[in-house]
Amino acid sequence: MGRPMTSPRPSTVCVLGAGGFIGSHLVERLLADGDRHVLGVDTESRKIGHLLGRPGLEFRRFDLRDEALLGEAVAESDAVVGLASLCNPYLYNTRALETMESNFLRALPVVRACREKGKRLVHFSTCEVYGRTLAGFAPEGSGFREDPANWLLSEDRSPLLLGPVSRERWCYAAAKQLLERVIWAEGRENGLRWTIVRPFNFIGPRMDFIPGVDGEGIPRVLACFLEALLKGKPLPLVDGGAARRTFVWIGDAVDATVRILDRPGAADRRIFNVGNPANETTIAGLAALLVRVHEEATGERFPHGTRSVPAEEFYGEGYEDSDRRVPDVSMARTLLGWEPRTTLEDALRATVPAFLKAYGAAKA
Repeated sequence: MGRPMTSPRPSTVCVLGAGGFIGSHLVERLLADGDRHVLGVDTESRKIGHLLGRPGLEFRRFDLRDEALLGEAVAESDAVVGLASLCNPYLYNTRALETMESNFLRALPVVRACREKGKRLVHFSTCEVYGRTLAGFAPEGSGFREDPANWLLSEDRSPLLLGPVSRERWCYAAAKQLLERVIWAEGRENGLRWTIVRPFNFIGPRMDFIPGVDGEGIPRVLACFLEALLKGKPLPLVDGGAARRTFVWIGDAVDATVRILDRPGAADRRIFNVGNPANETTIAGLAALLVRVHEEATGERFPHGTRSVPAEEFYGEGYEDSDRRVPDVSMARTLLGWEPRTTLEDALRATVPAFLKAYGAAKA
């Protein structure tokens, strides 16, 4: 296959959800390029406060339910990055209706505005659309389960296997999957130019929140563990932490996103897994590595260890999960020339000091 086609980079990029974890890092990177105008949209700006006032950034504070303001922002942009989303496993069981509304109904106007105004959409979906991994259903000793190739999740080949309706944990994945299908159909039937990103556990500074400090509820796994480290509590391992996940450094993920923006000829009407299969670990393994990195950063021993907690006690009734998710990133490697380069340990070594600096007072 020849080198991917390139086109002039979009001069104005609208980032919806600019004030979130991924959005703050993407805006930072786009501004660093120096030759773009970034139109950042969100309802809050705490995570990009250090960027406000920088040349090249225009921040607009509004809710995406205001379709008039949304339409104006889309019309003024060359490309739109859709990041706004309610994304937290704790909420899937406790606030399923809000989760589905946020990830489907509120996102539909973004898709329609891009189609109506002829703008390119880079939409962030989720690796959760894959649901329960096919190899996870195979009996042990069958050979199918033991072959690593059967665990790889491919954008074009892997089935999307969600649990029963009674397991509300899958409401997020169902909403995201349905929106992907809408985007695909808008492209085929109405000419929408689109790219879909399926993130596989991005990690880095400014991820989520610390309960009782700048948020309430239960954050995703890394921030949950960091809260325990900051507050001197055992790290909670859902069902013993046996589930396996891959983690990718936010800088590597943003690099993939910028390549998607800058290579529309290669990325148009494509779905990309963005993750790092080399960074696979059990959740218990993540906890152990994080404790070690934290001890190195603080020079203090962490004596509190971990504790196992049942999934339904931790997340609520209706929780279900897949045991393993490993991304096939050959599509991004071939079409974007992208390769995740940061090890999990290096990613944690860059993340922990940032959390200590931001939340040091939480240790009290």
